[in-house]
Amino acid sequence: MKIGVDVQGGDFAPQVVMDGVKLFLDTVHDKKDVVLYLFGDKKFIDDYLEKNNIDTERVVAVASKDDIEMGENPTRAVASKRESSIVKGVLYHIQGKTDAFVSAGNTGALLAAVMSTVRPIEGLLRPCISSPMPKADGTYGVVLDVGLNADCKPEYLEQFALLGSLYAQAVQHIEKPKVSLLNIGSEPEKGNILTKAAYKLLDANKDINFIGNLEPNHIFCEHESDIIVCDGFTGNIVLKEAESIYKLIKHKNIKDQFFEVFNYENYGGTSILGIDATVLIGHGHSNAIAIKNLILHGIEMAESDVRQRIKNFFLNAK
Repeated sequence: MKIGVDVQGGDFAPQVVMDGVKLFLDTVHDKKDVVLYLFGDKKFIDDYLEKNNIDTERVVAVASKDDIEMGENPTRAVASKRESSIVKGVLYHIQGKTDAFVSAGNTGALLAAVMSTVRPIEGLLRPCISSPMPKADGTYGVVLDVGLNADCKPEYLEQFALLGSLYAQAVQHIEKPKVSLLNIGSEPEKGNILTKAAYKLLDANKDINFIGNLEPNHIFCEHESDIIVCDGFTGNIVLKEAESIYKLIKHKNIKDQFFEVFNYENYGGTSILGIDATVLIGHGHSNAIAIKNLILHGIEMAESDVRQRIKNFFLNAK
């Protein structure tokens, strides 16, 4: 298996990304067949590999230049910097040279590169970004969309539920994942125009194990649901609120096992579902542990072949 890694992506790149690569190679002993394609400053990569005595049979350095900074305008940067690590990494992947591509770099630029070069899966109205959501028992649910689609139609939310269900079946091995709709009340008639209409679609779809509305104060409950569906505007707020809870707990120096599952280092990153590619987005503040786990999640996504499962489902649904 071949996993592409954006070495230039992230607030602490390239040093920390290479530290994460080294951590993966040193500690993940059951993935010896994985080769990492490292997109970035080739001299820095080669010097790091030599200095740290890393087995070069398990890495391939791919030179990039004019790399995209974290604060750059995404669309302009992707259009003008075709040799950047993000753009080259995405292109390598869609050409079939890697099985997945992961980046903790400029999220907007990664999305722009993906959406301008990768076709959506036929039958899908909108791709979306999924994210793990910690639950009280230490496991994770999935919330989607968390930022790609700020304005949604009810049909989008119905498809997000299908995407989340297929992901949970493939990656989390949940046979019939429970799906809920994030709303301001549990009753079917609660909510705005979007959620009321989406409720009816979700409830009528026999391919979705819909359990009803989920109020925000139940998001972290262990037995409530496996998939939480919402528009990208709401989902992004939920995601950042969860991050702020973890930051507050750390700031207060409170040590609690449950709150450690809020730490983005543990799951590495989030996946884009509904595109004909396997691309994962890491947190901009990723450290070496987060990069290692981002690579692991990329492998997990490629091994479970979520992309093909989604393609097959929507092909058969035509």
